[in-house]
Parts: sequence; C-alpha cells; structure tokens
Amino acid sequence: MKQLIERSALYAFGLLVALCLTATVTPAQKVNKRTKDATRHSNAAAKVFNEIMGVRDKAIPKELLDKAEAIAVFPGVVKAAFIIGGRGGQGVISRRTPNGWDAPAFFNLGGGSFGAQIGAQKTDYVLLIMNEEGLKGLLEDKFEMGGEASIAAGPVGRTAAASTNATLDAGILTYSRTKGAFIGASLQGAVISPDNDLNEAIYDGKKASDVLGSGSGMLLKNMPASVRIFPQTLARYSSRRSK
Repeated sequence: MKQLIERSALYAFGLLVALCLTATVTPAQKVNKRTKDATRHSNAAAKVFNEIMGVRDKAIPKELLDKAEAIAVFPGVVKAAFIIGGRGGQGVISRRTPNGWDAPAFFNLGGGSFGAQIGAQKTDYVLLIMNEEGLKGLLEDKFEMGGEASIAAGPVGRTAAASTNATLDAGILTYSRTKGAFIGASLQGAVISPDNDLNEAIYDGKKASDVLGSGSGMLLKNMPASVRIFPQTLARYSSRRSK
C-alpha cells in the first residue's frame, strides 16, 4: 500500500511538472508558429507578384497599379471539385498610404462553385482595390465578391485598354494565374474574410480593420520583419499614386 501511495504521489508530481512545462512552452511555441505563418504568406505573395510583374507584356498595367488604393494577393488557392467544388486559400492585403505601402493584413479566400468538375488545381489571385468603397467592403467580417462593391476582370498588358467603363467604375479588379497563364478573371461569389487570429498575433491584438483602417499607416521600419517583403515588393512596381 505504501508503495502504491508513493507511486501515485510521484505520478501526480510528474503530471504537475508536465503541466507547468506545457503552460510555459506553449505560448512561445504558438507565437513562433504564427510568425512563421506570417512570413510564409508574405513571402509567397511577394513571389507571385514579382513573377507576374516580371513578364512586362502580360503584366498588370502600371497606370492601374498607380491608381489602386490597395492590392491583395492570394497565392496557390486550391480549387478542388467533384460535381460540387470550392476554393480555399490565404493571402495578404496592403493599403497605400502617404508614406508608402502599409503593413499587410492577413485574409482568407473561400467560396463555392458548381459544375461537372473533377480534379484539383492551384491558382494565384491578385486583386486591385481601386477605391474606398472596395476597400470598405474588404474590412467587413465577411465580404462576398460582386455584392456591394462592383468587380471586373482586370485588363492585362502594356496595350490593354484601361479606360473601359467596367474598369473605371469597378471597385475591385481581379486577376488569376493558373499554370503560367495570367488573365483578368471574375471572382463573383468568392468570399474574403480576415484571418484575425493571425493579424492579432502579429500586430499585438490588432484586427485587419485596425491594420488597414484609414490613418493607421505603419512605416516600413516599424513593421514586423516577417511581413516587410510584401510592401517592399509593391513599392518596386508602384511607389506612388499617379495624378
């Protein structure tokens, strides 16, 4: 009986130590994982944007980049379907401020599609948010493309007609790249929502609306190092808004 009591006490002590160690280690591990997530999303978005803009004759027209209020990139969105399909992916959105491109906020892209589709593919999506109305929609908890803010497939290439009514009136211009082909594409029905678990972890409790809200511009030197590559990449192709 004495040995049983001693073993029980030892087990209880070991369990207590394990719980204490878990309580001590878990928060640090969680922060480290969230930082890695932010780094991965920011780097992937920057890589996609560099590749798209690197093919000059088939890139986004610079005059549109210079007019954009914000730019979103969702790399490698998976679209898998068998009769009923859906999209799923993560990305970042940066807003233009008087001091340059702001720190990126993290978002999720989802949505459904119907049709005789079989298989899976990865698609990169780029969104130019052209006015405050388009940006305002994205700051909601859940934003469905083609709802309140008008969207249109964006023109591609140097000689693209950037003065069509659809382009001038659209709050958001959308593009996609699959297997190297970069085109303007409709994202009607896609749903964009903030990943505020990640935003709050990276920006000390700030939600996407705080990061991208008017007047909340963050200087590059004040951004977390893990996210700087995306605004730096945007600045390479559009450093200031054209008049």
